[in-house]
Amino acid sequence: MNRKIALLLIVLFAASCTSKKVVIQTKRPKNYKPPTKVEVVKPMENNNIVLVSTDSVKTTEPKTEILEATTRVKVTTEMVLAYIDLYKPIAKNNMVQYGIPASICLGQGILESGAGTGPLSTIANNHFGIKCHQDWNGPSVKYDDDAAQECFRKYNQASESYNDHALFLKNRKWYQPLFKLEKDDYKAWAKGLKAAGYATDPKYPEKLIAIIERYHLDQYDAEVLGKEYVVVTPVTQPAIKKKEYEVIKGDTMYSISKKFNISIDDLKAKNNIPDNTISIGQVLIIE
Repeated sequence: MNRKIALLLIVLFAASCTSKKVVIQTKRPKNYKPPTKVEVVKPMENNNIVLVSTDSVKTTEPKTEILEATTRVKVTTEMVLAYIDLYKPIAKNNMVQYGIPASICLGQGILESGAGTGPLSTIANNHFGIKCHQDWNGPSVKYDDDAAQECFRKYNQASESYNDHALFLKNRKWYQPLFKLEKDDYKAWAKGLKAAGYATDPKYPEKLIAIIERYHLDQYDAEVLGKEYVVVTPVTQPAIKKKEYEVIKGDTMYSISKKFNISIDDLKAKNNIPDNTISIGQVLIIE
């Protein structure tokens, strides 16, 4: 009996040795996304903005804004703050080396590149929208801007774009008046850039100043100059004018309400109208 049991054990052991090994699949699926640390922005008092790192995904809708790069792009506050954190050392170094305010350098980078999301910054590492011009011998890309298929400079990395931007301003005589301005007078620099022809947008100075003040970029000017930083409160935007409509022949309260997607009751309330009577030439508040 013992011999039979021993023989059975030997047979089972031999079978297990000749069987195929079990393989555990460790390859990640194609749609696998590793967990990432999310940067959450918490606005504090006195217009200070603080980045707080968390390991949980942010569930609230992030605040967005439209930036005028070589094309209109939508970015979140987190994206802009991440961009600032990445490029502020270069901007501060350029301020020391070339005398261009770090706030202007960062502000232009944010505006021109859409905080690094614009087409030229993604395909050419061009963060300042600098065109080829006659003195450029490096690589380039074609892109529709003021005219079709214009030549823009291409860089191997974004830091080269920042350094070239500094040299572009420093080595052109029409930008020389800028370097006579105070290094922390970002408003004068923004207006001076427009006057020297850097941008064709008539509102370029206002847009640049608004970005600098919204994200407190002038704090980096103070750091370089060794000055105490004083928070500048962004200028409050003027109230939007109420939308109005002048009554013409054939208009009724019903037709106007349908035209502007507003109820008759709301239309009457906005204009203090007790009934449905309106007259030609009467101006009604629509929004």
